[in-house]
Amino acid sequence: MNDGGEHPLDLRGRSYLVTGAASGIGRATAVRLSRLGARLICSDLEVPGLEETLGGLRGSGHIARPFDLRNVDAVASWLGEACSSFGQLNGFVHAAGVPCVCPVKGLGLDRLREVILVNAESGFALAKAFVNPRTFAGSQGSIVFISSVMSLVGSAASAGYAMSKGALNSLTRALALEYANRKIRVNAVAPGFVKTPMFDKTSAGWDDEQRRRVEALHALGFGEPEDIANAAAFLLADESRWITGTVMVVDGGYSAQ
Repeated sequence: MNDGGEHPLDLRGRSYLVTGAASGIGRATAVRLSRLGARLICSDLEVPGLEETLGGLRGSGHIARPFDLRNVDAVASWLGEACSSFGQLNGFVHAAGVPCVCPVKGLGLDRLREVILVNAESGFALAKAFVNPRTFAGSQGSIVFISSVMSLVGSAASAGYAMSKGALNSLTRALALEYANRKIRVNAVAPGFVKTPMFDKTSAGWDDEQRRRVEALHALGFGEPEDIANAAAFLLADESRWITGTVMVVDGGYSAQ
């Protein structure tokens, strides 16, 4: 239990990997975890954004390790090498992902496979590599996947994206049971529409009326990256120690309708 420190979600003395840390939810998560005392490996393809994130973290000992998660076969060796100099991890937040807004008629298999590769297969590869003794610190283990509300509700032109995030949800439940005996919890967060660079790309073709209609589907309006970062931090902390195998919906009321 928390001993009354300066914040109830106390992550001092713990270390985590955050993917997709160059912007959006990944950056907000890295910032939040650093403010709670954690030491971080931040990863992304976008090196300038990654360096900007690193400069905004609180505390010391953080490192940036750029990596292309499409190279799933190299995930284990990359993570092992990063931990050899950084130290073992207590968990990770897999926030990296790619959007896919496309009707089925126009969605080619090559594009679909790339979306599944980055959004889902890389999560599996990270979880598999994490349990290596040189990677996992052996206690207080927690894995958080960033899923999407689109994995839970239907929406036109989202089949590829929903399919990839639905796979993450299923992976979350299966790993929660398989990793329980290792004292590793596995959960996911399913955001609604959050104001991130990915959201900007998705909404680029909307007019003002369409934007108002989509925002109206969220009883509390569009979310901020920090809203998802806070949920991820809770799932890493001891305060969620009896939670595993769940998909936490953080969508401003989108799926309540």
